[in-house]
Amino acid sequence: VQLVESGGGSVQAGSSLRLSCASSYTHSTWCMAWFRQAPGKEREGVAGISNEGSTKYTASVKGRFTISQDNDNNTLYLQMNTLKPEDTAKYYCAAGGCAFLFGDFSTNDFGYWGQGTQVTVSS
Repeated sequence: VQLVESGGGSVQAGSSLRLSCASSYTHSTWCMAWFRQAPGKEREGVAGISNEGSTKYTASVKGRFTISQDNDNNTLYLQMNTLKPEDTAKYYCAAGGCAFLFGDFSTNDFGYWGQGTQVTVSS
């Protein structure tokens, strides 16, 4: 399984970006998610979605970010609005389990990862 992210960039606070993740394969039992990792910090879950469309967001992005997917084209999206400097990180697409729907995001639940795309938000 290959996951390829795109859409990152450098923007000013208050701007929007849309990340995309193209997957070479998906399975109806898999969930997809976006994680991010800032320098010196642990990788954290940002948003996740089940094959049926159930979603979950970390508190800091609720109301600003929207995760969606195009199952016909095996593509995952993350629409990021009202970006803040604290959103600066490398964003990763992940495929795997759905445990996050019932608890916290964990990198251990995802077996497939993309190479990441950098998002930098300046104030």
